[in-house]
Amino acid sequence: MKNYEIRLSGSGGQGLILASIILARAAVIDKRHVTQTQSYGPESRGGSSRADVIISDREIYYPEAMNFNCLLALTQEACDKYLFDLREDGILIVDTTYVKNIALAADNTYELPFTDIAIERLGSAISTNILALGFLVRLTKVVKEESLATSLKLSVKPAFVDLNLKALEIGYDLADQYMSGSKK
Repeated sequence: MKNYEIRLSGSGGQGLILASIILARAAVIDKRHVTQTQSYGPESRGGSSRADVIISDREIYYPEAMNFNCLLALTQEACDKYLFDLREDGILIVDTTYVKNIALAADNTYELPFTDIAIERLGSAISTNILALGFLVRLTKVVKEESLATSLKLSVKPAFVDLNLKALEIGYDLADQYMSGSKK
């Protein structure tokens, strides 16, 4: 595998940095080369937030994603800001709860109301990040799902492990439904 570049983007408080750390740690468990970088606005909640993860079977010479294979956008602002850095054959995953307009739809665009689904199925939006991460991983197969679950258990407080494992499973199921053509 050459470098596989992923950008997780949205606003502060959505847990995207945690999701990127979980993803990066899963890649380490898989014995891959990985970098994880992050940036967020002046406010920890509500400002823009992004995190990059690059996973490779060889050395990585530049730590930030520049030309993404996959972009996850949980807000309209993030989608508008980063869409044009997505590779032509890249995968765009958007949360239609907050992303209402896509300026340039990629061929591989996946649109789901992740936040609404998290609220409906988990009782709160707090695990939207993990639900979307499960969707992304099932879709891209960039890390092993077992490694992702192990990483999650190592990365979140024990009180939140079961909730987040359930969110991962919902994300996997949504990806399976989407790929089989029965989008919900």
